[in-house]
Amino acid sequence: MKMWKKLTTVALASMLALGLTACSADESEGKVEGATSKYLESNITIVAPSGAGGGWDLTARAIAKTMSETKLIDKSIVVENKPGGGGAVYMAEFATKELKNDHVLLVKSPPILINNNKAEGNSAYGYKDTTPLAQLTRDYGAIVVKADSKFNSLKDVLKAIKKDPKSVTLAGGSAPGSMDHLVGVLPAFEYGIDPKTVKYVSYDGGGEAVAALLGGNADVIATDASTIGAYLKSGDVRVLAVSSSERLGGELTEVPTFKEEGIDAEFTIWRGIFGPKEMSETAYDYWSEKLEKMVESDEWNAELEKNGWESEYRNADDFTTYLEEQDKVIVELLTALGMQK
Repeated sequence: MKMWKKLTTVALASMLALGLTACSADESEGKVEGATSKYLESNITIVAPSGAGGGWDLTARAIAKTMSETKLIDKSIVVENKPGGGGAVYMAEFATKELKNDHVLLVKSPPILINNNKAEGNSAYGYKDTTPLAQLTRDYGAIVVKADSKFNSLKDVLKAIKKDPKSVTLAGGSAPGSMDHLVGVLPAFEYGIDPKTVKYVSYDGGGEAVAALLGGNADVIATDASTIGAYLKSGDVRVLAVSSSERLGGELTEVPTFKEEGIDAEFTIWRGIFGPKEMSETAYDYWSEKLEKMVESDEWNAELEKNGWESEYRNADDFTTYLEEQDKVIVELLTALGMQK
């Protein structure tokens, strides 16, 4: 936990000394206000370490839009897309070149943990090389099949894999060991299947994974619950289960959770915002206050509804604790896959 406010106690015996102390306090307050004013003179950049249209990009743009519409921040906020390596390429730049840059923030999700713990294709940098500011949203994984699939439940899929792992092709929109892969093998792992035996095929994004499913090149896909609603509504797919602790709303109201299917597991796809590791006290306090106000606004709630996100706000301290817990879950899964560092 960062302690930003330093307390100084001075014992004085005369009115003159008390007067001098008051003057000193006024000067100190003036310095803080001056630092805040100076910080606000520069524009802000929020980086989405991916191409346009993905979850990171949409989150970054939702933050920028809400801050502007609510006038919580009157300076320009620029969103930059810096794709590469599932977020790992820019993560290295953020952790080194932007180490003390208060004006550059980063939007991330579980890959900040996954990439840092994977043995191959990994990142040397993780959440400990940042200053976590807030978790903003949560999404969940979904296990999806084509509308005419022979599988009617998650248990049907798991039984088929257990009987003959090569007979079922699981696909996802991320590389082996990344988020979709982990969402897909988590039920198998908990069902007693060696996750290394699960046949997984990776595609470049959730859209391509859905296309593979509809084209008959995959039997099952693991993807974000918030992105599959349109395909479910059109009747092209069926969602067998979601990785949430409780049933979701909207198009997914009738879809059971992993736990309802007898799988004692859940997987949250959180999204949050991070500052540089050596972020100043002034910037840290500023963003902590602004983000807390932002998530309470009607404008932010409108963004959540538009994008199909669930609201889940954690302040900096709670978010850091949550990341520590999630890191252990990721390491356990990667270890089971034989893909940990």
